[in-house]
Amino acid sequence: LLNSKKGDRYPAKDSVYRFMNHSKFAWRRFLTYLSVHAIQKVDQLTDVTRPKVLIIDDSMFDRNRSKKVELLARCMDHSSLTKRFYKGFRMLTLGWSDGFTFMPLDFTLLSSKNAQINGISENIDKRSSGYKRRVEALESAPTVIPSMLERALQAGVSADYVLMDTWFTQQPLIQSIVELGLDVIGMVKATNQRYLVNDQRLSLKELYKVATPVSGKKGIMRSIQTTMANGIQVKVVFIQNRNKKSEWLAILS
Repeated sequence: LLNSKKGDRYPAKDSVYRFMNHSKFAWRRFLTYLSVHAIQKVDQLTDVTRPKVLIIDDSMFDRNRSKKVELLARCMDHSSLTKRFYKGFRMLTLGWSDGFTFMPLDFTLLSSKNAQINGISENIDKRSSGYKRRVEALESAPTVIPSMLERALQAGVSADYVLMDTWFTQQPLIQSIVELGLDVIGMVKATNQRYLVNDQRLSLKELYKVATPVSGKKGIMRSIQTTMANGIQVKVVFIQNRNKKSEWLAILS
């Protein structure tokens, strides 16, 4: 738009960039309410019986060529088979979906306290929104996620479930989400996490062995109602891995 024929009606590009980089503007609040406004428009066109979900995911935000970016850190790309390291951030994203439409709601760039290359600029006002975002960047994802969800709910977003990948489907975070009045659906991987069945603490592999086989539902192998160590009751469904049919995947809800 700034480079179009109408560009002379608008501020210069440098002015726009300075405005966007200003640390005192509450950009998160603006983006959240803009998204909520769009979601409400879409929601009016969606069947009321259709489940609405909030989706949490993270991805790499590569800044390998950068040297002086604030809070630049060395991060590991967990999605890579080689587990390679890169310079940049982890971008944690929160979105809303009704199954047809996806709307981004919130995001945060996560740095690292231990693998940090650059720190926070000393020139930034510690009372500003920008400084608060920088402090947040040094928190862990499980610490930041409940706050992101709470802001979305307070802004007027309605959802039935929170969808998460295996990195986030852990007991403390699940409990924090349930306390917000939301249910969780997430992939589960085999970790030290234990599940209670008949007073026994079982691993995920052991849980699969005692789960009830399911017939007549394509792709679903077994399911079981169980309790996590923190007392939250969950259902674990074991499905066939489409990429390797001899293996199974576990979904917790």
